[in-house]
Amino acid sequence: MHIVVCVKQVPDSAQIRVHPVTNTIMRQGVPAIINPFDLFALEEALLIKDRTGARVTVISMGPPYADVALRKCLSFGADEAILLTDVAFAGADTLATTYVLAGAVRQIDRQHPVDIVFTGKQTIDGDTAQVGPGIAIRLGWQLLTYVSRLRSLDTAARRITIERRAEGGVQVLESRLPCVITLLEGINEMRFADMAGMFRAARYDVPRWDHTLAGIDDLGGAGIKGSPTVVAQVFAPTPKAVTALPIPGDTPRAKAEALLDRMFADHPKLEESLLDHLQTMGAAR
Repeated sequence: MHIVVCVKQVPDSAQIRVHPVTNTIMRQGVPAIINPFDLFALEEALLIKDRTGARVTVISMGPPYADVALRKCLSFGADEAILLTDVAFAGADTLATTYVLAGAVRQIDRQHPVDIVFTGKQTIDGDTAQVGPGIAIRLGWQLLTYVSRLRSLDTAARRITIERRAEGGVQVLESRLPCVITLLEGINEMRFADMAGMFRAARYDVPRWDHTLAGIDDLGGAGIKGSPTVVAQVFAPTPKAVTALPIPGDTPRAKAEALLDRMFADHPKLEESLLDHLQTMGAAR
């Protein structure tokens, strides 16, 4: 079993700044962290490693200093890490990013066959949730998004069963391997790095793959050249002024009745809908 985890080093959203002219994120002087959602992906891979002895490889596309994030992942227990860094990768949107990441996964798969690619559901700097699906489409692998639980993993039969959050409930899906899985927050709790892991991470020489090592032959699909996305404007949303409405009444019962009257006045169909629901429940009993 071989699992590849895609992580991204992102600017700390609490200190993020946007360039007033180019509308791009200004990373200079802003502390960098591992994308929080990717940590759930890493921990899930490590949990599988604990149970099955799987091999865990972490990859990231970014500038040379992004190796700090990869060393952090190694300290938690990842086996290998690869940094995809090249001037040709700069300025990539999600389309160009998935082009490079998918190419790297293919190269890794040729060396050690990959069974699962884990990603977080999205990044906190882009919030597009497009990278995981983009990798799956480019690889031609099964895609499982917004996964909230891994029910079972049969390595012999090469099948995995998961729960994913869907509108209106939870879906239970079974898929064959290999597949790409994007994980929701709260699926697990990130472990602490131990001393041995931190020493190993400090000594680890993170391989740096340029476009040649990553198997990217056509540079027209990478970086700014392969990024059709245009950011027209970036701005902070205007805060909404919401005024609290007092609920009249001298007793709790009076306040509750006044609150219901207000709700029914604001939503005329609510009372009829509730009555129909109560009648249906009564008939069912």
